[in-house]
Amino acid sequence: MSGKAPIGKARTPRNCSKSVFGIFVLAVILAAASPVALSQKPVSVKVTEDLPPGPMQAKATTACLECHEARIILQQRLGKAAWAKEVDKMMKWGAVVDAADRDALIDYLSANFGPDQPPYQPPRTSSAKKASGSKSK
Repeated sequence: MSGKAPIGKARTPRNCSKSVFGIFVLAVILAAASPVALSQKPVSVKVTEDLPPGPMQAKATTACLECHEARIILQQRLGKAAWAKEVDKMMKWGAVVDAADRDALIDYLSANFGPDQPPYQPPRTSSAKKASGSKSK
């Protein structure tokens, strides 16, 4: 013999247990990703919000929420000139805003999301409420 290991190396219990463990892990992963597991919808909390009521709410929803979540707009606190700049920029990027609605949209945004408005308070999910409630006890 030349000192090399034989071609048909015998399996030892140690080698077999590694193979069995690997197959077991694979089976667990596949079972977890089964169609039944994938078809179940997770319990979700509504974290999306609506824009405030007003004459341009529907148009702002259509123009802005096509690309953004409402909270992106809700957290802004911009003056009228800054809103005009944002609306013009978004129109250049493809936001669908009729030219006749531009000024009214800017008025709506600056009235509802101007610097004089209180800071945005994001909605709290039930799990966040539970976590903060357990800390106070």
